[in-house]
Amino acid sequence: MKRSLVKNYAKLIARVGGNIQKGQEVFITAEIESSDFVRMLAEECYAAGASDVFVEWKYQKFDKLASRFESVRALSSVEPGEEAKLAYKAETFPVTIKILSADPDGMKGADREKLTLAQMARAAITKPYSDKMTNRHQWCVAAVPSVGWAKKVFPEERASAAVEKLWQLILHTSRADGKDPLTDWMWHNRELKEKCDTLNAYGFISLEYKSANGTDLKVGLIEKAKFIAGKKCTADGKYFNPNIPSEECFTTPKRGEAEGVVYAVKPLSYGGELIEDFWLRFEGGRAVACGAGKNEELLKSILKMDEGASYLGECALVPYDSPINNTGVLFYNTLFDENACCHLALGRGYSNTIENFAAYTKSDFTGMGVNDSDIHVDFMIGAQDLSIVGVTKSGARVQIFKDGNWAL
Repeated sequence: MKRSLVKNYAKLIARVGGNIQKGQEVFITAEIESSDFVRMLAEECYAAGASDVFVEWKYQKFDKLASRFESVRALSSVEPGEEAKLAYKAETFPVTIKILSADPDGMKGADREKLTLAQMARAAITKPYSDKMTNRHQWCVAAVPSVGWAKKVFPEERASAAVEKLWQLILHTSRADGKDPLTDWMWHNRELKEKCDTLNAYGFISLEYKSANGTDLKVGLIEKAKFIAGKKCTADGKYFNPNIPSEECFTTPKRGEAEGVVYAVKPLSYGGELIEDFWLRFEGGRAVACGAGKNEELLKSILKMDEGASYLGECALVPYDSPINNTGVLFYNTLFDENACCHLALGRGYSNTIENFAAYTKSDFTGMGVNDSDIHVDFMIGAQDLSIVGVTKSGARVQIFKDGNWAL
């Protein structure tokens, strides 16, 4: 891949994704395989004004090995040094950047029950720190290719060719292959905001989803919640773009108000495994039943992760004719596949969708109906014939999506 394009991508992540301010610390999490890109990203972080850049390395093959040989107790432990680092972040609010590149099948065969129990135990310790950081720091999730991921997307290609093709797709769908990606994102953020302004003018109280695949779902919305997109803002006014790429306009649904059945249209990559051909049925806002053609037990484990895991935390609108979907490629990576078409999310709701969110406490958000959970798992429901109707407080019905695309 042309070095100048990759450098521009790193600059985009640092300056638009994280929007690093002079003197801020930056923590980057990435797989070891992406070390060359991370070095380039760190350089761009320093150029943007970062005072320090710290890298936290991940190694998927080691994680799988640990899941095989370590006990649940060992996997569950949060060592004093790790907890001290979490406490430090919760006090200083550094910019955090996560670079995805793991193999979608990299944890296949791991002891999933053991990993689930460990994740639940760790969350009891780590979640209070992440809660303190909510709406208080800039963060960004982006991706670079790995051989495992590239070969999953392009199985017929040689490893080097597959990586090159995935690089091209990542840069293109991330709007990072033009002459000036930073300006391109400025205009993209403006277009997304205009669409959100149109949606918010109606004051929808619920959304109704229907598709020939069996999807028939009604979801209630929070009165004070707005549709937001692209650029976000911290409580103290720092802007950032949490996802690169991003094509969604999303809001937070009201906990306890989801009824019906919804069918996924793309596989879900979760924890290094794929869940395929699945559906969920909601009653009283909670997913009370589910099924899957592949990895049904993993899907059930997600729903049992904690008390809020089986409730919805996000409703996101993305046209079927999105730039990502129009590539015709299944990325097997939620960051990209969720921005290919409409999706919902299980688990944690976004409190920054609440109007004037900085004025409220966590208990206020809970009272409004923002779901709380340690997980936030997006799954794609945007079929080609998907219809979405918004219902207003006066009872008016507005066609938002028709045949998978915007009707507004």
